[in-house]
Amino acid sequence: MFDIGWSELVVIGVVALIAIGPKELPGVLRTVGQWMGKARRMASEFQGQFNEAMREAEMADIKKTFDDASAAAKDLSPTNLLTSLNKDVEDAMKIDPPVTPTTPEPPTAATFAEAEAHAPAIEPPTPAVPDAKAS
Repeated sequence: MFDIGWSELVVIGVVALIAIGPKELPGVLRTVGQWMGKARRMASEFQGQFNEAMREAEMADIKKTFDDASAAAKDLSPTNLLTSLNKDVEDAMKIDPPVTPTTPEPPTAATFAEAEAHAPAIEPPTPAVPDAKAS
């Protein structure tokens, strides 16, 4: 965890022996050991809860995948498949009526008069007269 080697532990022990003294050193080491034990238990409890939450999330994903697959299997049952095919065939056999009539209406005198009223007036072309100066 802290990546402390044996040489570092020896240095820490010598400093603790000098600072605390040989009389109280065993009690201090026991207290430090108890704190370390509590810290390790808390860390392992947290790790266990985290792993349990991960397993629950994985199980929820697996359950969702299974439910999706079972729903797809229900849709592909022989009766549903046959019903779907029959509906598709019936839809294909239906003939829709045409949107516009196929035969045009016969023209009437009113439609001719209306067309002439809206048509632009066409002037007859004037005959070309040869120019006397050009010859």
